Amino acid sequence: QLQLVESGGGLVQPGGSLRLSCETSEVTLDSYAIAWFRQAPGKEREGVSCSTSRDTANYADSVKGRFTISRDNAEKTVYLQMNSLKPEDTAVYYCAAYWVPLSAVCTIDKRPYTFWGQGTQVTVSS
Repeated sequence: QLQLVESGGGLVQPGGSLRLSCETSEVTLDSYAIAWFRQAPGKEREGVSCSTSRDTANYADSVKGRFTISRDNAEKTVYLQMNSLKPEDTAVYYCAAYWVPLSAVCTIDKRPYTFWGQGTQVTVSS
């Protein structure tokens, strides 16, 4: 059972940066697509970015050019670097994963994701 633990959320001013971390319980991340989702109050959970073991990534249009997803396989951790943050980025951010070995494709549709973390709050406000 893959376990995911997010950290790094907090309060930041508009235009600021945060880096979220998703630490996993697996020895290797090679067989998993891993993604970040977010959910604002009263809204549906939406995909932000995803990553494969082949170093491919997808991003939601709303975060392209501002957010970057990356993996550190040795640390078993996936990161989400968030720059130029806006108030509309305020949400609980979740890390999620699904098993798909040797794939170069991932999706930010939440339906395939079977493992989820508990979430970390990001608040962008002056």
